[in-house]
Amino acid sequence: MIGGKVVWLGNGKFEAQVEEGGKIIFGENGISPMKTLLLSVAGCTAIDVVMILQKMKEPIEGLEIEIKGERREEYPRIYKKAHIHYKIYGDVKPEKAERAIKLSQDKYCSASAHLKLSGTEVTYSYEIIKD
Repeated sequence: MIGGKVVWLGNGKFEAQVEEGGKIIFGENGISPMKTLLLSVAGCTAIDVVMILQKMKEPIEGLEIEIKGERREEYPRIYKKAHIHYKIYGDVKPEKAERAIKLSQDKYCSASAHLKLSGTEVTYSYEIIKD
């Protein structure tokens, strides 16, 4: 099992810490748990895409991911839609980029799978930015 803890710091602020020591702040002057969920999806797929493109020997030089989500009005206010936009830097072949993203979204990214299992419509787009 993996885990961590969340401690109330007062004044609407909470500190989350994983067993390995990494921390984030929720609430006042921090990130909301639901935005953290979106960032987790972006982080998960980013790791996948970089690793897959490197295994394909593609010359990836950088990656940025923008993610946006739309939540339901009724409770629980889960995401009903999420869109991921990949900015891939380097002379990466479009078909390889598409393959890496598809593998991440359809097979490897557990965080994205969680959204999809809750009924979230997850879409993506990408662009390749060459120097």
